[in-house]
Amino acid sequence: METSANNRRIARNTLFLYLRMGLSMLVSLYTSRVVLQTLGVEDYGIYGVVGGVVAMFDFLNASMSGATSRFLTYGLGKGDAKVLSRTFSTAFLEHLMIAVVILIICETFGLWFLNNKLVIPPERMPAANWVFQLSILSMMVSVTQVPYNASVISHEQMDVYAYVEIFYVAAKLLVVYLLLVVSFDKLILYALLMLTVSAGKAMYYRFYCARHFSECRLQWVWDPPLLKKMMKFSGWDLYGNMSVMARTEGVTLLLNIFFGPAVNAASSIATQVQGAVMSFATSVSTAVRPQIIKYYAQGHYPEMIRLMSNAVRLNFFILLFPTVPLMICLPYVLELWLGIVPEYTVIFCTLTLLFNFFANMSATLVTGIHATGKNIRPSLINGSLYILVVPFSYLAFRLKADAWWPFLFNVLAVVLGMLSNAYTLHLYIKEYSLWRFLKRDFLPCVFVLAVSMGVCVLLKPFCAQGFGGLLEMILLSSALLVLLGYWFLVPRSLSLKIIHRIKSILCKKG
Repeated sequence: METSANNRRIARNTLFLYLRMGLSMLVSLYTSRVVLQTLGVEDYGIYGVVGGVVAMFDFLNASMSGATSRFLTYGLGKGDAKVLSRTFSTAFLEHLMIAVVILIICETFGLWFLNNKLVIPPERMPAANWVFQLSILSMMVSVTQVPYNASVISHEQMDVYAYVEIFYVAAKLLVVYLLLVVSFDKLILYALLMLTVSAGKAMYYRFYCARHFSECRLQWVWDPPLLKKMMKFSGWDLYGNMSVMARTEGVTLLLNIFFGPAVNAASSIATQVQGAVMSFATSVSTAVRPQIIKYYAQGHYPEMIRLMSNAVRLNFFILLFPTVPLMICLPYVLELWLGIVPEYTVIFCTLTLLFNFFANMSATLVTGIHATGKNIRPSLINGSLYILVVPFSYLAFRLKADAWWPFLFNVLAVVLGMLSNAYTLHLYIKEYSLWRFLKRDFLPCVFVLAVSMGVCVLLKPFCAQGFGGLLEMILLSSALLVLLGYWFLVPRSLSLKIIHRIKSILCKKG
């Protein structure tokens, strides 16, 4: 009975997260085009790379956010309200200190790096410095917001995300309108408006959490044992997150140094495409994450493993639907969407979409590892793999390699990291089988991806040109994926329910 209730909750939360994703993606597609055309390729690239300098230091925040989410969810699983309250207040205090550290680093090293190392036209340096300062403020808001977001997810109140997204969508549309009508430096104005929107969104979450979750009412707490546990967890996570930062923002800086702001624009577009498509599958990941950790806290390992396996395959299955037709028709879609397509955008997007598949599988495995509280091994192995992307990319560029090589290195690193995570989970939870993951999760997913892509590539010459061809490819790939996914990816229990439901409908009509 409890499992059935949990499944219904996960399904309900997934539905709300899809509503959030749909609204966000539709508006992002429109606003990205307008912002690119309004700012121009160069200013758009400057915004991406300058914001990236600030985001470099987000690894400090990312390390603590993982600890915060894990400990809050674990506390809910145990049902200890007192520990939960102390955990939240301790986490907020830590994130406040992290925000101050990021401020100091950015205003010293970051400011020097911006003005002395980045390739930015001299006449745009004043605007770039304004963007830098506004990005710092936005980052501080984001850092201190983490405990509140973690509380919403831990309580599985995913409908709140959908409601807030309605505000966020309206605000982004307003940003685009003001960008078009206000006579001011467009780059500075865009950064200022995005800061305002982010701050408004954060304030709503804080008000909601303080009103609905008792542990979110801040109190002065100094709990050394709890602090030690959280710092130990986040300390080992620090290396992994720092490496992820190097893999993403470090590559952004290398692209700027070797190729200039125009290639940064292509990289920023690829990142937006990656995020929009990834949101199709992360809705499931976000919905199941609290249950995975709670199952572990309660000692329900078979249920935890079953949920993880289903999430891996369903996430991959869902991700296939937008990705396959997009990868086949990418040049046309980008031109239709952006109008102006910077050089390298197609190859950057293709490799980031491929990266998505394995990063998504790996994220579910990491959730299981984080539930155990033992994150030393995965942080060291994954971090080492990810950070190697930067020196390999630098060496490749010195040897006159093309700009897309770092994106290929990213794919190789995430595949190796995913396999390592599966083995690590087997070491930490003996009931988890590495062979079962490879046989029942990984290989079926790769098989469906390869077959669907191969068939679509072979049939593409027979499709029409332009928008009609895109629709034909979407219909063709969807039909193929439904067939392949049903036989190879959909969990057996769900497929039996689907068959039973169809039979019931046919019998009623008969």
